[in-house]
Amino acid sequence: MTERDELRLDTVNENLKLYQYRDGLTFGTDALLLSAYVKGDPAARAVEFGGGTGIVSLLLAVRNKVGTVLSVEAQKDYAALIERNIALNGLSDRVSVVCGDLREKGVVPGEGYDLVVTNPPYLKDGAGFSNRSGKKNEARREIRGGISDFCRVAGEKLRTGGRFVSVYLPDRLPDLFSAMREAGIEPKRTTVVSADPAAKPSLVLVEGRRGGAPGMTLTRPLFLYANERHDTPSLDMKTILDAGNFPYGFGDGTDPKEKGKT
Repeated sequence: MTERDELRLDTVNENLKLYQYRDGLTFGTDALLLSAYVKGDPAARAVEFGGGTGIVSLLLAVRNKVGTVLSVEAQKDYAALIERNIALNGLSDRVSVVCGDLREKGVVPGEGYDLVVTNPPYLKDGAGFSNRSGKKNEARREIRGGISDFCRVAGEKLRTGGRFVSVYLPDRLPDLFSAMREAGIEPKRTTVVSADPAAKPSLVLVEGRRGGAPGMTLTRPLFLYANERHDTPSLDMKTILDAGNFPYGFGDGTDPKEKGKT
């Protein structure tokens, strides 16, 4: 099989060029929302756990939500793909990649990060139907660590007051909150995502702070579409697509009324 058969080249948000594996996980709603949920800090030193194609790290950099970001990816093929996408978009001075299992000592270099962001595997190993693509199967399942591992390492690498931002499944929210608190990361902001006002939640976005005081804000829900036909994005989703940030009222710090709140 040739490279042309394996890869496709797409132009995505912010006019980024992105190589993606045809049989792997591709850029989708979860990654888009995750990058938009991050509060911007142009001086932030960030690390992404489970980089995939590198799209979240690239979006954070090109939108100046971080100063620098290190993408950690366990699969060699994907780590090479991230490196290629970084160079393709001219972001080598802002984004870097390391290949390795984050559970192993020394894979994530240094400490004192301002931000850890992750779109972790959602499914436990052996749960549901296995995908024929090995790349996709490993990205979806906790084969190289579960949410407790991701949170534990985040707790070790974040500075006190540093933020942890994740997208996850609603039915596994108790696992995420438990893992965060076990790692010393207090959940501070949560947003439930549904396809439309009549649909049940399909995703959840969570922001935590290492060493934060107890107390969490549950924002209004985010509806991706305005109706059940899914032919019109909601007003909130239009803002996310256009601005790369959540609108006022979602506690992302862009609303002057929310300044100073954590």
